Amino acid sequence: MKGLWLTIMQALGQKKVKPKPPIYDEQEREGMRRAGRFNAQLLDFIRPHVKAGVTTLELDRLAYDYTIDHGHTPACLGYKGYPNTICTSVNEVVCHGIPNSRPLREGDIVNVDMTTIVDGWHGDSSETFLLEPVTEDARKLVQAAFDAMHVGIDAIQPFGKLTDIGRAIERFARLRGYAVVQEYQGHGLGREFHQEPGVPHYVPKLNPSTVILEPGMCFTVEPMINAGTWRTMLDKHDKWTVRTMDLSLSAQFEHTVVVTETGADILTETENGPKPGHKF
Repeated sequence: MKGLWLTIMQALGQKKVKPKPPIYDEQEREGMRRAGRFNAQLLDFIRPHVKAGVTTLELDRLAYDYTIDHGHTPACLGYKGYPNTICTSVNEVVCHGIPNSRPLREGDIVNVDMTTIVDGWHGDSSETFLLEPVTEDARKLVQAAFDAMHVGIDAIQPFGKLTDIGRAIERFARLRGYAVVQEYQGHGLGREFHQEPGVPHYVPKLNPSTVILEPGMCFTVEPMINAGTWRTMLDKHDKWTVRTMDLSLSAQFEHTVVVTETGADILTETENGPKPGHKF
């Protein structure tokens, strides 16, 4: 009977009801803060190693060893079959780039994305590094991606709309001549790697989110900003690497945030990385 009812509902075009985003109390938020702090610490550890001549496989090994040595768990390793600890997305790679043996070169931009599990809670962040000297076009794109992330975070208000985030990011990027990737988005975070709410970095014309931002919600804000088209393509061989459809440059920054009674707290702020207002 349940199967028959499901078939009827699907035939009528009814949608599956999404679970509500979890709302964390103060104790749970502290668990998320601990995970975020370590994730930021790991990114600061990797920072000086991201330079020309180093392979992304070396960065991956360093991240794995540091995480294990501190008693924590690399969340990406083995997740849905992903083979490594971090994602390293170079130049036209939008996201989910698999570390490899190609040495990084001067002029590259590379996003390093890492997620760690600390006492059962997830911390998730990423940063795009410029391997100087880079072109002025690359620098402007990276700047726009960094600023777009903070524009989205600044749009978060308690009991505001989730769509406020995407609207702010999309407007900011378009005014600067860039495109916002639509196929990939931010996500809720907690004891699970990916959960509600999904966080688009634009406002979908069909079925925009109706989620209201409540204090205690945790999620990532991670806009992927392209120099050319917003469209992307998935590597047919490894089934992970995502590139821009026109092979133009792409840049991304990511923070985990918690909605508070006054706005949003960033849980993955690094000590040595760029802060709001930073100029690349």
